[in-house]
Amino acid sequence: MDLLTVRKAEVFNGGQTENCRVAVVREEPLTVFLNHAELATMICSPSAYKELTVGFLISEGLLKKPEDLVEIRLQEEMGVIWVETAEPVPQAANFLRRHIGSCCGKGRAGLYFVNDAQQLEPVASGKKFKAEDLLHLINLLDQGSDTFKLTGGVHSAALGDENGLVVMYEDIGRHNAVDKVLGHAFLNRVDTGSKCLILSGRVASEILIKGARANIPLILSRSAPTELTLKLAEELEITVVGFARGERLTIYTNPERVIK
Repeated sequence: MDLLTVRKAEVFNGGQTENCRVAVVREEPLTVFLNHAELATMICSPSAYKELTVGFLISEGLLKKPEDLVEIRLQEEMGVIWVETAEPVPQAANFLRRHIGSCCGKGRAGLYFVNDAQQLEPVASGKKFKAEDLLHLINLLDQGSDTFKLTGGVHSAALGDENGLVVMYEDIGRHNAVDKVLGHAFLNRVDTGSKCLILSGRVASEILIKGARANIPLILSRSAPTELTLKLAEELEITVVGFARGERLTIYTNPERVIK
């Protein structure tokens, strides 16, 4: 399914109005059922639904090993996907309470976030990356961001190493784009401990936690991280590299993992 559509619009430029056709990103709802119980509805770009769902479950700590996954069934025309795991997932019972609480900035959402971070183990990886390879990877991400170039309405995420990009996705949501990457790696049993996560946008703390759950040692972005992201990165031994553009990048944490 295409990520974009074309619509009529009026463009005002330099005092002149022109009728033209413009590219616009598409978004669709996807409702996830986990072990026959409705879990969540995500608004996303209409592609890689299975990868998105698996990555989402990994990011939320609801899926840990490929062996846990028994079946995924997608009914695309209805916007519904069913996931069955080998064992019940007790954490799913608290999932909706956590996310409903965070919508209004009240409740126990902050407590759940702290608990999530505290339950994570530091990333175990001796992998090192050359600075020139990181700059090459961010350039590959920019070059591959076709939907963004046409619409300006999506985020990009990818997984890569010194050999180039392993996989890349664009989505209206930056979290969705990351989840699609993680889902692909999970389903294809990619060794994430030797890869870096590459982003077009800000490195938020939630995305850092996603990387930690997937055992990714380095997160690379053309944008900036937040202070909480860097605090967590130090605790979880993840290298955060931001403002990677042209021939320049900024290494915020664990710089020993980057060969200058």
